[in-house]
Amino acid sequence: MNKKYKKLLLCIFFDAVGMASYALPIIDVVWAPLAAFLSYKMFGEKRGKYTALVTFIEEALPVTDFMPSFTIFWLLFDFIGGSKEDNLKK
Repeated sequence: MNKKYKKLLLCIFFDAVGMASYALPIIDVVWAPLAAFLSYKMFGEKRGKYTALVTFIEEALPVTDFMPSFTIFWLLFDFIGGSKEDNLKK
């Protein structure tokens, strides 16, 4: 499996964890900062600053957990925009 699609599966998993806070809202207390950190690491220094901020806000607010922020960022940066590695290979 391509590295890009392994990252997509990881993004979907992280979004599922974030959606689990509907069942247990206390998860957001731990998950929001952890999700922001993971977003920063997954999408690099340049994009990671913004994705971490958006992810933290999305996970911390109670009614926004349905939004799959990791998957949206993957679509924007890795699928549509192409990853840094793909651009370097061209």
